[in-house]
Amino acid sequence: MNALSPHPENSHLRYYAEHALLATGWESNVAIDVKNGAIFKIEVNTTPKSDTVCLHGPVLPTLANVHSHAFQRVMAGAAEVSLDPNDSFWSWRELMYKVVQKLTPDDVRIVATQLYIDMLKAGYTQVGEFHYLHHTPNGTPYQNKSEIAEQLLQAANDAGIGLTLLPVLYSYSGFGEKPPHEGQARFINNTESYLTLYQQCETFLKPHSLHTSGVCFHSLRAVNKNQIEDVLDVVGKNKPIHIHIAEQQKEVEECVAWTGQRPVQWLCDEIGIDQRWCLVHATHLDEKEMSALASSKATVGLCPTTEANLGDGIFPATDYTLLDGKWGIGSDSHVSLSIVEELRTLEYAQRLRDQQRNRLYRAQQQHIGDNLFQQARLGGNQACDVKFGLAVGSRADFMVLDNQNPFVAASDPKDLLNRWIFACNENIIRDVYVAGQPQIKQYRHHYEDASRKKFINVIRKVLYSK
Repeated sequence: MNALSPHPENSHLRYYAEHALLATGWESNVAIDVKNGAIFKIEVNTTPKSDTVCLHGPVLPTLANVHSHAFQRVMAGAAEVSLDPNDSFWSWRELMYKVVQKLTPDDVRIVATQLYIDMLKAGYTQVGEFHYLHHTPNGTPYQNKSEIAEQLLQAANDAGIGLTLLPVLYSYSGFGEKPPHEGQARFINNTESYLTLYQQCETFLKPHSLHTSGVCFHSLRAVNKNQIEDVLDVVGKNKPIHIHIAEQQKEVEECVAWTGQRPVQWLCDEIGIDQRWCLVHATHLDEKEMSALASSKATVGLCPTTEANLGDGIFPATDYTLLDGKWGIGSDSHVSLSIVEELRTLEYAQRLRDQQRNRLYRAQQQHIGDNLFQQARLGGNQACDVKFGLAVGSRADFMVLDNQNPFVAASDPKDLLNRWIFACNENIIRDVYVAGQPQIKQYRHHYEDASRKKFINVIRKVLYSK
């Protein structure tokens, strides 16, 4: 089943919204013309015509989810049992290794399909899939080396979401080229096998207009300098580049012990970063690293609910904002699939640390919700190599808030994002469109009933069968 409808040559759709958030701000009585999946005309202060599809609520652009490990959705909520008084990311990781041993390629597709449906419902219409589950449980490559990557593609097609596939190079278990241990067997490639996988992914993604790819290094502890340089020499200069970095203090300490430098400092000095890079987490920065990162125009891939769940720490977003640093949001391990919860957690963490209110604003945007949403959109566009926003030339991806919700119905448009992000706990995204086509209609996806049944069976098998 493929939920992504092709766009016939010269296909033309016209949508009408009483209120829509354009690049210029909120506008009224907006007509949005879509041709071949992209916005080619916008009119304001207009009236709907006979061939116009009327949208029943305020219309917003969607976001790209910059960081996903799809398979981890199956274990969401399963690690909240205290087995060690010093529980941390590193003890959580051991459970993840056990779960990963039980997943077949079909299981991965089923989990990813349900995950991507839920992402659409949350207002994400592109996902940066940080894909490192490559091999059979004992580490032997599948006959088709891109077997699981192709399952992720099928999941994205079945759900109707755009995919930025980020195959991961993962070679070592720690700094100094420590050999991988048994739990990592499914993840491991050398440079040559990784580049073969990358080229295969490039080939099978080509026919799909909503999908693209990027380069990905798991972390500085999992690769060496020569590998990073060799891969970047081969793939060219136009692809996004993603990497986990400085997520936990232990990683920072080990990097300093091995290289004499902190992780972001080492990456900036030894490799060099620019706007192509997405540094995922980057939680633990000193002032020099923060300044270099902001100046580079790279994106920080923030995953506030996962970072909170794992006890990683609090990203210094207030100071980073003062430096005009770029960031996007991702759901990472998928303990939450809510744009609202990611943005709210990001802002509230700053408030709790600083014991002040209203931390993440900019001089040109003092509404906290509007600033959070705008920065997440811009950072997501850059990190996932897409163009989202209600503007001519953008992909026609948008979501419709439910105008039956009291906060939506009663509020002035200028207050809607604050009301949505800081007052609404239930999902109020009624409809979601991808390239001009409805994928969520009145809160439902056409494939969700069948998908949920399959997902239930995978959870039972992976977590509860002996």
